[in-house]
Amino acid sequence: MGFGSAGIPFGKTMDVDAILPTVEMEKIEADDQFWKAIDLTNKSLVPDGLYISHLFTDKQVALTPDWLSKIVPIEANGFKHLRLFRPSSVDLVLTKMMRNDRQDIEDIRFILAHERVERADIEKAFAAVKPHEVRELQQIFVEMQPLVRGMAAPSKGLRENLFGVEAQS
Repeated sequence: MGFGSAGIPFGKTMDVDAILPTVEMEKIEADDQFWKAIDLTNKSLVPDGLYISHLFTDKQVALTPDWLSKIVPIEANGFKHLRLFRPSSVDLVLTKMMRNDRQDIEDIRFILAHERVERADIEKAFAAVKPHEVRELQQIFVEMQPLVRGMAAPSKGLRENLFGVEAQS
């Protein structure tokens, strides 16, 4: 979701994962209407085999510290009171690096190709992400970094070197 018609092959899912900002958690936890809405939404989605399954805080997934300031709006056609957002492409890639799952790797490949994310941006994001509290997830995240680096677009200086043009420092 959030990539227009280019994302149609990847835009189908049976579940929705949501990232809840830690700065909003006290308000969210106290909002009975939010939790009732989640429950009612899941009940109404059962006939279609859909459900809202995972609600994470931003401390439970790999994200850059300023992820919330870079969220990207997603069109919610037909829903007057619904506003949807996704993490920036770099942050979305980071969230998908925590499982080393075949589908997540294909999603990463699509995101990096569609958005043309450069290696320098990926490197900055890797450096900015706080280590995950769950050791196994942190280990997978680190193990995925070479693969993701290889999928990212060469940074401008590196592209110039590849084509025989001397990079400027």
